Amino acid sequence: MFHKLWKTAKENINIVFKSKAYSVKPVSASFICKYNKTTMSKLPKPVSAEGSWVKCDVKLPGKTVIITGANTGIGFWTAVDLVKREAKVIIACRNAEKAQEAKDKIIEEAKCPDEKVVVKSLDLSSFASIRQFAEDINNTEERLDILINNAGVMLCPEGKTEDGFETQFGVNHLGHFLLTNLLLDLIKISAPSRIVVLSSLGHKFGSMNFDDLNSSKNYDAWAAYGQSKLANILFCRHLAKQLEGTGVTVNSVHPGSVKTDLQRHLDSPGNFFMKTFVKLHRLIMSWKTAEHGAQTSIYCAIAPELADVTARYFSDCHVENESNAAKNDADAEKLWNISIEMTKLNA
Repeated sequence: MFHKLWKTAKENINIVFKSKAYSVKPVSASFICKYNKTTMSKLPKPVSAEGSWVKCDVKLPGKTVIITGANTGIGFWTAVDLVKREAKVIIACRNAEKAQEAKDKIIEEAKCPDEKVVVKSLDLSSFASIRQFAEDINNTEERLDILINNAGVMLCPEGKTEDGFETQFGVNHLGHFLLTNLLLDLIKISAPSRIVVLSSLGHKFGSMNFDDLNSSKNYDAWAAYGQSKLANILFCRHLAKQLEGTGVTVNSVHPGSVKTDLQRHLDSPGNFFMKTFVKLHRLIMSWKTAEHGAQTSIYCAIAPELADVTARYFSDCHVENESNAAKNDADAEKLWNISIEMTKLNA
């Protein structure tokens, strides 16, 4: 048993440490994006970034941005950057008190007027909360130029959302699936507009268990997390197909190895082996700050050269190669249809 686990760990280490940025090989030049019909060799160079940092002075006056989970970590620093670019940023958070504290800190960091940062209540583990939030936005906002699906949970103990779904699948995928679709008309009329979805390198360890998406038969925190992050990319892939010709792009992001509150469940019982692996990785390698981890989200949200780039997976401000499972169009469509039923989107 131990030999099998060690073999798996070595394979994971090879993936994680394949490059200095702890990411996998870039997409080969021959890989063709089905939706923008652009080979890697024809993709625009990341002129708005130097290495893994955004370096451009793009401003966003008159633009409206929503960032989920922006009260801390990557979402917080994404908000700071976009507010500095003169956008109006709505931070959508579950905890109202923490959200207000974050707003004050964002204003302090960005040195911006109070009205540039708006706090809204959103609990991604509750479809009722998501619908209420979306109704509020659709009734009060004239436009939505950028939606950043940033919030998420990782390696949490087995649990259920308010609507009875496994927590990681329910929050990381279903919650953002419902939110995005409920805001889609507003995003479309604001085109050119962008949707950015935070996934993870962890998607490479995941698979879609369509017979048990709720992991109710045999819960494993890492497997559930990997499945939810794979679902994020499959969602992007199919959504990009749905949005072809609308002027709306959708891309997924691996922020890198970033020490944030996302790892708060590492000390909880269960999944000892993979949690130990993550802890060792954090001790041995230099992890990014939250501000550094926010750079790829920011890049996908504002880089002029990405105006027509969609259905791509980014890391360190450039396109990376997602897993073969993440390129499965049949699974993407199947997940889309199942998600419609689970969220009762058309009800």
